[in-house]
Amino acid sequence: MAVEPQILGRAVKAAQYRQHRTLDSRLASVGSTLAQWDALRAIARTPGASARRLAAATFQSEQAFGTLAGRLVAQNLVERRPGHGRSIEHHLTAEGERVLRAGHEVADSVLRECFAGLTEPERETLLRLLLKIEDARPEAGTG
Repeated sequence: MAVEPQILGRAVKAAQYRQHRTLDSRLASVGSTLAQWDALRAIARTPGASARRLAAATFQSEQAFGTLAGRLVAQNLVERRPGHGRSIEHHLTAEGERVLRAGHEVADSVLRECFAGLTEPERETLLRLLLKIEDARPEAGTG
């Protein structure tokens, strides 16, 4: 039986939507949103990164990331520092690190719930297949 690509695509999107809604809702308990926590996570992985690099890492436009980073600075979660040339570096503050850690606990709990219906071998297979799709994806604008 052939699987229709649109049905498969919608099922992936529905699972992602449910996961994101639950994460966003529960991250509020630690004073964050999913977009903010994801930005903090990206900054923690690459301290000193530029807005361009962080926008790509968080699947946002540079403009959207810049607006988000401004809110994170205003909340004392991130600080911006001059970098090489005209680049601005992004770093977590102590409060940003605290919110990131609390967010990790929330995310781990939510994601365990989201994937609870799958066995460990099924989760491994799902991850392998999703990575296979990602590795085969043509870059935007090239295909």
